[in-house]
Amino acid sequence: MNKTIISILVSAVCLINSNAFAGTNKEPVDYVNPAIGGVSMLLTTTRPMVQLPHGYPQVTPDLNPGVNDSYVATKIYGFPAGGVSLMPSTGSVETEPGEIASSFDRDFETRTPYYYKGLLGTYNIWASYTVGHFAIFYRFDFPVAATRHINIMMPDSGSMHIVSPTLVEGSTTIHDVPYYFYIEFSSPFRGQTSWKYGGAPVADNAVEGERAGLTLNFPGRKNLIQVKVGLSFISLDQAKKNLNHAIRGWNFKRLEAQTKAAWNNLLGKISVVGGTEAQKTIFYSSLYRAEQDMMDITEDGRYYSGFDHKVHETHGVDFYTHDQLWDTFRCEHPLQLLLDPKQQEAMIQSLVRMYEQWGWLPSFPRVWGEFAAMIGDHADELIADTYFKGYRNFDVEKAYQAMKKESLHATMLPWRRGPMTGLGKIYLEKGFFPALKEGEKETDPEVHPFERRQAVSVTLEASYDDWCIAQMAKALGHTADYERFMKMAYNYRNVFNKSIGFMAPKSADGKWVRGFNPILPKGPGGRDYYAECNAWVWTFNVPQDVQGLINLYGGRKPFLTKLDSLFDVQYGGDSKWVFLSKFPDMTGLIGDYAQGNEPSFDIAYMYDFAGEPWKTQKMIREIMEVWYNDAPLGLPGDDDQGAMGAWYVFSAMGFYPFCPGDPYYVLGSPIFKETTIHLSNGRKFLIKADGVSLRHKYIQSATLNGKPLNKPWFSQKDIEDGGVLELKMGPRPNKEWGSSPDEAPPSMSKPE
Repeated sequence: MNKTIISILVSAVCLINSNAFAGTNKEPVDYVNPAIGGVSMLLTTTRPMVQLPHGYPQVTPDLNPGVNDSYVATKIYGFPAGGVSLMPSTGSVETEPGEIASSFDRDFETRTPYYYKGLLGTYNIWASYTVGHFAIFYRFDFPVAATRHINIMMPDSGSMHIVSPTLVEGSTTIHDVPYYFYIEFSSPFRGQTSWKYGGAPVADNAVEGERAGLTLNFPGRKNLIQVKVGLSFISLDQAKKNLNHAIRGWNFKRLEAQTKAAWNNLLGKISVVGGTEAQKTIFYSSLYRAEQDMMDITEDGRYYSGFDHKVHETHGVDFYTHDQLWDTFRCEHPLQLLLDPKQQEAMIQSLVRMYEQWGWLPSFPRVWGEFAAMIGDHADELIADTYFKGYRNFDVEKAYQAMKKESLHATMLPWRRGPMTGLGKIYLEKGFFPALKEGEKETDPEVHPFERRQAVSVTLEASYDDWCIAQMAKALGHTADYERFMKMAYNYRNVFNKSIGFMAPKSADGKWVRGFNPILPKGPGGRDYYAECNAWVWTFNVPQDVQGLINLYGGRKPFLTKLDSLFDVQYGGDSKWVFLSKFPDMTGLIGDYAQGNEPSFDIAYMYDFAGEPWKTQKMIREIMEVWYNDAPLGLPGDDDQGAMGAWYVFSAMGFYPFCPGDPYYVLGSPIFKETTIHLSNGRKFLIKADGVSLRHKYIQSATLNGKPLNKPWFSQKDIEDGGVLELKMGPRPNKEWGSSPDEAPPSMSKPE
């Protein structure tokens, strides 16, 4: 992460394609609107994060506690400073965060990836900030003749003290992780009070405990007070070093320009021509969100790990954390790999280190350790995808052993981590994860009371995980393992109930569960049998073997009938609100297809496998048009750490990484006339969509490097070698193009 400013600025100039923005004054970063998704369809909204790409910290104002939809929050409570919060104020000293908070107006905000500015209406103070690596630079512009305070609030356990009239330092502990902060002020403060939340202030220069604060008073005529914050997970001394490395002097604009250049460098790796202003805004905003995590938390060649709560040497490979693999493995990590393979290799080595320190591969790694959310072991897909795309600068054998251990010895229970329970052993013995019978009470005390067993989804995802392990075993020469895990990769067939045409629940005795409703299965969000979506969505979740699924239906025609029905079927005779009251996670609906939840992401691309690529082209365009826009309510569901945006980036370019672990991409329908990917090896991959428009969404013919391309897919090698993919677009589908079984993308099985 410790790259020189000069190299960032030079590479920014080199990588940004100036022709992509000819006729405008806009750079790629100027299209980013961090407010998109600020009002959520369901759970987590996006926040207007200011950070370096994949950098720490990620800074956004602290808003009303309990207000989820960030864009419609009414008050700012403070600004983050590494476990504490800074808040400027005027008037009397207050000791309750709610009394210190200020109103604000979104129309008076400037939000970018590299800079934020907003008006604190209660005090008429302009607050702005930008960031460096482990450092934050704040500017607070007070009104003339006002009393001036800066409050430092510490909601969690910790301590802080005044070192000098321009310096405060301290630390807090959150989730057993130390957060050290070193805060410098551009002007000296004179007088201070310390306090506990809601208590009487006292004239003290230190405070410790929980829910405590310091108020610093700034007399004089200077309206502008600047604040620099150094952060660390290692020590106070390291926090000071981090600040001095990241910010030299008090030149705010210089740091802002450096951070802007870093974003332009990254976003400029994909340049586009054509499309509307709104489409470009959605595209680059999506790319921005997809490149926020994992975060690099390396400090001077060292890092703190929440997996063993120790400080380690990096030995030249930066340490990354903060991910949620159930969401990001599908297309976000493939996008990151496309743009920066070395970074992806470092991310995988970080996961291997977590395994060494903790004993398991994480699923949702955080600074404090494993969050243990969702189902499956999707580090498998990330590792296999990177390996088979030709990037192997990580401990491959140890990564493989970790994958194998997860499959054979780790719990398969949703939202749990640790050793395997009896239910997992049934999966190993019988090839399916058992569901409860109708009316049967839970027998395993470790099953999460709300998340339930999700038995069908667990089986499907384990089958895919095991397929990835099998491919790695074969590549590494572990023949017996390959044979074992390839057999397990077909376990998805064990939950396919041919009589009803759905992936359906089985009890431990191997019998189908009676009374099963594929649209409204049992449990909150169908969680007795499925993860957040119903049987219609999960039935198509066999990315490693779409042809095998087609065979289960008896061929292409019945499979296509089923796939068509997914986009038409409604809510089982009930109204939409009844359906959504049971399946609130199934947002972004088209029929029972749910773009707002990750298991749906690849389904519209499955027509490429079944001889009707033109339907993929139609559906992908419809999904982008209906469920993405450039307003606060602009996402079909939770952004899930950039996953929702990554889907749009790929789909807008015209192709998609259908099966991470298998190095190929399937074609959709691009929205730009030209898309150029500037690869890390110095080559370029250009997608030209001749004649593309709102109605001209159908591929008439294609060439790859001047040679006819009659199949709706291409390989990773085709991209990394550079070249031109040219698509002739038209207003009516060419139903012959890409329709032959010989032209279908790869699958485990052959047509029957």
